Amino acid sequence: MATVLIRRRFPRLSRATTFLTTAKCKAESGSSKSKQKKEGNPETTNTRTESAATIQLLNPSNYRVLYNPSAYGKSRAASQQHAARNCGQALGDTFTSAGTAQVQHTLTTTFSQPLAPVRNALPKPKSKPPLRQTILARLSAAQTKEEAEMEKTEMHDSKEDPRMFQQGRPEYRSLSYDKFEPIETLPVEEGDSILHSVTTYKGSQSPATIADYFCKLSRLPEEQHAVLVSEPGFNTLCCCAVENIRLFSTSELIDILKACVRLLVPPTHPVLNACENEFCRRVWDMNLDQLLLVADCWRCLERSVPSYLSILFSYANMHWKDLTLPQFVQLVYIIGEGRKSSADLTQKVESMISKYLDSCTLEEVGAICLGLFKSISGISDHVMRKIADRVSLQMEDMSTYALVNVLKMLRYTRMDHLPLLKELGKVIPARIPTINIQGIMHITLTCSSLHYYDEGILAAVAVSLPSKVTYCRSKDVAKFLWSFGCLDYEPPNEEEFYSSLIEQMHRKLHEFEKFPEHLLTGLLGLAFVRRFPEELIDYALRDDFVQKARGSKYELRKDLFTLSKSVEIECPSYQGSRLAPQLYQEMTEMVLNFAEQEIYVRPEIVEAVSLLESMLGGPEYVKNHMILPHTRSSDLEVHLAMDGHPIPFNLKDTVADRKLKDIGVSLTDDLMTQLIKGKSNSQSAVEVGNEATAPGQEREEGAQTPHALFSGGPVTADARFQVTPKSGSCLEAPPALVLHRQPRGVKLAIQVSNRNHYCYLSKRLLGLHCLKRRQLRQLGYVVVELPFWEWFPLLKRTRSEKLSYLHYKVFNPALLGRAG
Repeated sequence: MATVLIRRRFPRLSRATTFLTTAKCKAESGSSKSKQKKEGNPETTNTRTESAATIQLLNPSNYRVLYNPSAYGKSRAASQQHAARNCGQALGDTFTSAGTAQVQHTLTTTFSQPLAPVRNALPKPKSKPPLRQTILARLSAAQTKEEAEMEKTEMHDSKEDPRMFQQGRPEYRSLSYDKFEPIETLPVEEGDSILHSVTTYKGSQSPATIADYFCKLSRLPEEQHAVLVSEPGFNTLCCCAVENIRLFSTSELIDILKACVRLLVPPTHPVLNACENEFCRRVWDMNLDQLLLVADCWRCLERSVPSYLSILFSYANMHWKDLTLPQFVQLVYIIGEGRKSSADLTQKVESMISKYLDSCTLEEVGAICLGLFKSISGISDHVMRKIADRVSLQMEDMSTYALVNVLKMLRYTRMDHLPLLKELGKVIPARIPTINIQGIMHITLTCSSLHYYDEGILAAVAVSLPSKVTYCRSKDVAKFLWSFGCLDYEPPNEEEFYSSLIEQMHRKLHEFEKFPEHLLTGLLGLAFVRRFPEELIDYALRDDFVQKARGSKYELRKDLFTLSKSVEIECPSYQGSRLAPQLYQEMTEMVLNFAEQEIYVRPEIVEAVSLLESMLGGPEYVKNHMILPHTRSSDLEVHLAMDGHPIPFNLKDTVADRKLKDIGVSLTDDLMTQLIKGKSNSQSAVEVGNEATAPGQEREEGAQTPHALFSGGPVTADARFQVTPKSGSCLEAPPALVLHRQPRGVKLAIQVSNRNHYCYLSKRLLGLHCLKRRQLRQLGYVVVELPFWEWFPLLKRTRSEKLSYLHYKVFNPALLGRAG
């Protein structure tokens, strides 16, 4: 046995990872090892100190794990027991027991499949000291219990989990099928007797007898159900039911349907076709409880019944005022499971939520949100805020499943409800280890969708994820990578976190064939944080995959464009697949056309362009365009000589350059209030501007804005800060900018930012805009920002104040100093 330390490239271009592999050393093993290891591109490295991930690569068919007590640390089972004893202990605290040494446990994974349990991998030495045997036995038992708990946590029944709210009230027993209803088991012999009777007296049984036979046969032991459904006698019974379908009473017909649910009759069975048609015919003669019960049975049978649901919704629309609370919640559940809703019901659903919200259990609140989310039913901000208010006050008493359903709807409505989000940061981190992977994904995705940065939540997710990563679907991996990249969060276990997710992407490569959007989402999330897995990128940019992406129901061309151009700029040594030039041109034109209509005409940008042209000497000194079209936001480009003088470079037709000036956007008070505060932002721009800046977002030294700009007082600039240019004249830089002559000038990329470029209520830049500014600098631009918390309030101030501010930003001595 030998331990070989291998320095290899992870499948990405920018960083290296060290792996520790333990394998049998054989002279002929070289070829097999080469199949296990895929060399990455060794060109680029990162000079800053990184925490290397240590991963054991094991041969699944024949591997060994060396016993070493000091290699085991805080196991997840031990840490969970410790957390149970002391919930308040901070993440990362180590578990120690009296009289024992502190140990460290190394998480393991493989490239091709989930790691087999350690208990099966332990060697069987000829003899062990008693203490060693005891330690191994305890570790094995702990591992077994831990794996059982993990499997239990990750179990998700998409059919039963959404029905848990039905256990909260006895009224649901008449509205839904209760699989837990106690029934007396029918002896197998009696079942045989019924089938014999059906065959013998075929066609002579009454409808009541046929219904009774269905009920009795459904009480056979569960292991007999599959056999029964394939029996000729049962088929004869079904034929009798179809022949007599109109002779059954409504209660008898419902009993037959419930029996079919218990027997797991296939959803396409002919007897169910007959039942559906008959129920559609009888809808208007049934009461609402019966209609909801039948709809619930169809859901349990996983049978699509759009005609029945359409009639049910029409019935409910006519009897809306008579709905009780349980009937209403059950109806919303049915709407969600049917993935459709009636437009006539939308407004009435909102009124019923307002009516019953305070009386609903927390599980019912979650069920309502899930129903609305699944049916893509819109809901007003007012009603969603009332739901969020209720949840924020009782979150600790709410099940995680119900809470996640509320978060889904919060995400769908893009509701930035700060009290709920803050409470989420207090309640959720401690629950993360016990939540299944899909629940964790939805929590993380809610944070990124709302641009809400909570380090406690993200850290808890990052710590728990590597041990759960093999339970991730392709969708889960993509959403995790996107969320962490979007919020530009570097987890404490950064290498372990990203390595595990990238490896899971390799395992799920077959799923990306069906869901190409997930691969592109994940790769963009990685690109935001400067990670480029070469093999996956090459796969995503191949012609066959590009064709699949273009055939998707989602618009994925922009994602392909952003990914490919980012690789081109940040990974010059990349030799893999690239997008066709035709697609580049197509996407560039599409993005620029959108910018002409939606971005360049924004009031804050129009005003900045106009003032810069006036300050610098004309339109030839400023260009309002997208330097990097794949980043989908505009830049105001300005060129300065090294002595600080502006350089004319925008020599386009002046008529085209003046298009923006003739648009005629009026800066009304309402528009300015919306620009500064946003639709639902309760904080003023002043408050936002005074919050602590995120790492990497501090202003440059010497570039502080006068306090008057934030305090609302008049701007009293000193001689260095004042400008009073004549119309059309070119401003000269202050004397401090006259530096030693340099052979080249400086290109400024001025960013007119807005709230959507940053995390919610913070100065933490989002991942896409971090990527953009990083790439601008790599191309030689100096990035200058007009942050929204400074520029938007200035839009309502005097022209002189705005010009002074822009002059200070453009002719900042620090900019030329850095460029020179």
